[in-house]
Amino acid sequence: MSNPAPAPTVWGTFQARDARAMIDFLVAIGFERTAVYAADDDPATVHHAQLDWPEGGGVMFGSHKPEGWSLPPGGAGFYVVTADPRAVHDRAVRAGATITRELNEPDFGGWEFGLRDPEGNQWSFGSYRGEGRG
Repeated sequence: MSNPAPAPTVWGTFQARDARAMIDFLVAIGFERTAVYAADDDPATVHHAQLDWPEGGGVMFGSHKPEGWSLPPGGAGFYVVTADPRAVHDRAVRAGATITRELNEPDFGGWEFGLRDPEGNQWSFGSYRGEGRG
């Protein structure tokens, strides 16, 4: 039996113009909906969403709020590790993602591809897990 991945301690965060549609898109490409907290008076407004990647880690986001701590929608970028980039690529194509970099074998090893989500954020999915700590 393998040990489960440690609980993530770094989370990618962003804001979305249409957080509900972003949740649907990310679930379609393989993320798992873990928590969604919406406004009581406006269910379309998402205060906080946590979507976990089944292979470890995840993202947190919510509806765009120009006041306070804010990032413009569409300005984020992520690298997501997966054992099967081809399967994620196929799900992304079915979900209507804009593929920005087809499946390829980068110089540093593994396989990867890139996409832009409906709000313009850049995502890379690849099998490269990074260098080990020395």
